[in-house]
Amino acid sequence: KTWMHTPEALSKHYIPYNAKFLGSAEVEQPKGTEVVRDAVRKLKFARHIKKSEGQKIPKVELQISIYGVKILEPKTKEVQHNCQLHRISFCADDKTDKRIFTFICKDSESNKHLCYVFDSEKCAEEITLTIGQAFDLAYRKFLESGGKDVETRKQIAGLQKRSSRSSRFWIQDLETENMELKNKVQDLENQLKVTQVSTSPAGSVAPKSPSTDIFDMIPFSPASHQASVPARNGTQPPPVPSRSTEIKRDLFGAEPFDPFNCGAGDFPPDIQSKLDEMQRQRWRGSKWD
Repeated sequence: KTWMHTPEALSKHYIPYNAKFLGSAEVEQPKGTEVVRDAVRKLKFARHIKKSEGQKIPKVELQISIYGVKILEPKTKEVQHNCQLHRISFCADDKTDKRIFTFICKDSESNKHLCYVFDSEKCAEEITLTIGQAFDLAYRKFLESGGKDVETRKQIAGLQKRSSRSSRFWIQDLETENMELKNKVQDLENQLKVTQVSTSPAGSVAPKSPSTDIFDMIPFSPASHQASVPARNGTQPPPVPSRSTEIKRDLFGAEPFDPFNCGAGDFPPDIQSKLDEMQRQRWRGSKWD
């Protein structure tokens, strides 16, 4: 491309321009014609209101170089804004209004994208091309130096410093969050213990499992042999059938004889003695036989 200025003018010095500064507006995107057009519309409307109130558009001096664009007060040369070149993401002049040109720059403190809008009667397009030439020269210088340019090293060092600082803060935040989670877990465990103690009946003793013998069998207890005791494999043993209290009678209405239920006290003494005698004789006879 055929540029308007010599490379030395932008790399060793700067190109000055005079313009009117309409102001800056925050934008959501770092580039785009529609993004710039909306910002210009807002700032023009705000400037018309101030003009109706008797305020004039301030004049500024722009100093363009391969290091960025400086915005100064023309008389005192006080720097109002220093927009470094690596932070400028978009630059354009308004084709519908030849007086207006803009560029978008990322603020170093707030990290917000700001659109700067200027009014120049004669050289809006020339200022835009000069900023483009500064970009081209800065990129060529970076390639020629192999990334060893002093200004480039400063910018990279600044980025690394911000990155390391952000990483350190990020690690501290993680450690703090981890400690808070541990405290919450401990509080929940303490609350659970208190709840279990308060809901359990006072003086209650946990039932003990019955002791077993060497064959892993539960010992027999006459007092509890009919109790419902679960088996070792978790199944319930069948209930022991209870003897019916109802007395069954034969065809003649007589109660059946049960030698296991009758005892010595069930008959009168004389009858009991005869029965005993008959039993002894029967035993002798069966013995001799």
